[in-house]
Amino acid sequence: MGLKACQATSVAREATGVYGIPLFQLLERRGFAVLLVNARQIKNVSGRKSDVLDGQWIQRLHTYGLLGGSFRPADAYGVVRSYLRYRDELVAARSTQIQHLQKALQQMNVQLTQVLSNIHGVSGQAIMAAILQGERHPLTLAGLVDKRARARRSQVAKARVGDYRAEPLFQLKVASDLDQTYEAKIAEGHAALTAERAQWPDRVPATAQPLPAPTGHKHVAEGLRWELYRKLGVDLTAVEGFGALLALPGLSEVGPDLSRFKTEKHFTSWLGLCPDNRISGGKVRSGRTRRVVNRLTDVLRLAATTLERSPTALGADYRRRKAKLGGAAGVTATAHKLARILYALLTQSEAYARQGLEDYERKHRDRKLKHWQSTADALGFQLVEIQKVAITVS
Repeated sequence: MGLKACQATSVAREATGVYGIPLFQLLERRGFAVLLVNARQIKNVSGRKSDVLDGQWIQRLHTYGLLGGSFRPADAYGVVRSYLRYRDELVAARSTQIQHLQKALQQMNVQLTQVLSNIHGVSGQAIMAAILQGERHPLTLAGLVDKRARARRSQVAKARVGDYRAEPLFQLKVASDLDQTYEAKIAEGHAALTAERAQWPDRVPATAQPLPAPTGHKHVAEGLRWELYRKLGVDLTAVEGFGALLALPGLSEVGPDLSRFKTEKHFTSWLGLCPDNRISGGKVRSGRTRRVVNRLTDVLRLAATTLERSPTALGADYRRRKAKLGGAAGVTATAHKLARILYALLTQSEAYARQGLEDYERKHRDRKLKHWQSTADALGFQLVEIQKVAITVS
């Protein structure tokens, strides 16, 4: 007897990684409300253990309304998320092949990394291709250096006197072929990603006024920035530390609809960016954040680190937190603040109002002064401002 014959409207199932994805998508397409439940929330009572008993226990808890489903974005955003995650794996695999290229050149005593800042650039690719084709003369190889390179040809020629053995040449050839293969597959994935992203519903019409020039970003992918603005309804790149390339993976992980999270506190707790206070006997035993594997959390931490030298209010706040709490805790605290800003922008659909650095410093000074004033009053002291006396020298 099927689920629809039993008049079931919702299904709760244990999260089992990639093994349960096909069943989840099938049930969702059939119109069922599927709850993907964390295994820690459905621990069975001690006794016999089997899949049938686990299923009965989950069904009982779900009937009583004691289960909460894990967050999963809408299917259109989940597709883009899968493309982005696999593209990251391809990029990581390609970087491994670049390391093999460097190792093979080092074994041949071809010190390409000493004269070129990037062996994977135009000059490095041309020289490695010539070596694989049998060219060994240092001056001929040095002549392949692009004219825009800073290295002199004499320096390049000295670095090309190598020991061309068979085994590093084979490693160089295989790594070069795999590098080109990964580059082609990354390009295919990018094309598929762009096509899927275009199917997201628009929240801003394409005929809307163009966005103002970004402030505080030297390099912004303008086309991607405008596209994300149309899909979201807000410009995330207006936030300090957020670029279009950072906003895209963050958006694909949660989508523009954050109604599943009641408040920003629920959202930051899901991200693992708030203290996980463990209280026993009325005492807080630990306040460390939970270890959460979440790509959006990684994006927010990365955005926080870019504020190190930012001449903005968020940059000053990050530096103050880092000096007070330490490097790791300062990054976490700033990522928590960025998460709250992200939640407010997506839920309220309002433009981001950037706070000036002078205004931030003034408010910070007022808060410190108020704290010192209350402390002095509690101790029976009085704060007196130092009078500046002009000294004249005759």
